[in-house]
Amino acid sequence: MSFFRSFLDHTGRELHLAPFVFSHYGKNPHWVVWRNQTGLSGLATIRAMEFVRRAPGHPSRLGILPGTFNPITVAHLALGRAALSRVDEVVFALPRILPHKEYTGASFDERVEMLLTALADEPAFSIAAVDRGLFVEIAAECRAAYGEEVALWFLCGRDAAERVANWDYGEPGAFAGMLRQFDLLVASRQGTYQPPPELEAAVSRLDLPGGFDHVSATEVRERITRGEPWEHLVPAAIIGKVREIYPTGG
Repeated sequence: MSFFRSFLDHTGRELHLAPFVFSHYGKNPHWVVWRNQTGLSGLATIRAMEFVRRAPGHPSRLGILPGTFNPITVAHLALGRAALSRVDEVVFALPRILPHKEYTGASFDERVEMLLTALADEPAFSIAAVDRGLFVEIAAECRAAYGEEVALWFLCGRDAAERVANWDYGEPGAFAGMLRQFDLLVASRQGTYQPPPELEAAVSRLDLPGGFDHVSATEVRERITRGEPWEHLVPAAIIGKVREIYPTGG
């Protein structure tokens, strides 16, 4: 399995090996064997996710909802709640480093604060900071935190599923290989995701109550900038915080 990131080796040194291939080392989820295109290989360690809040218990099926949460929206909440019919726990994963964008708008700490407030009454939801933002990287951190036996399901909409499936991982068929480690629960969003045949076995449809096609963090920020109503797009508990963080415009 290959992708364009770095790990720490056994001395704590960061490895820049892109593109490189890794596999787990024995039954220890904290260690992987890496190999890059020059033939170099060795052991590297994966940092476990850092929990801001962790749900009680030990799930056998874990839903993972990664996002920038800039801010968290009612669609994020609906996606997490709907997934609880299929999984035991949902972890909202906020990357410290984003794979395709910079941090703008709310800071990392402000996003954590909004997540804590929005999810305060959701006992089956956890919140965690992860080092990186690609699904395969987050899956590795989940394995380190929850153990090798837990089944992992990433939650996303149709647009996000298409984006991660078509991402350039540096190797043909890389994403299909990644889906041996996790599955996808995909909600319709301005259309239904139609996976290619090689991905079908790892992709399931997730039905949401109500329509959320128009809901996105981008729409929230743009409405605030234009001075248009936006409050219905975010959880009621964070409306005041959103007003503090995002400037209004004319």
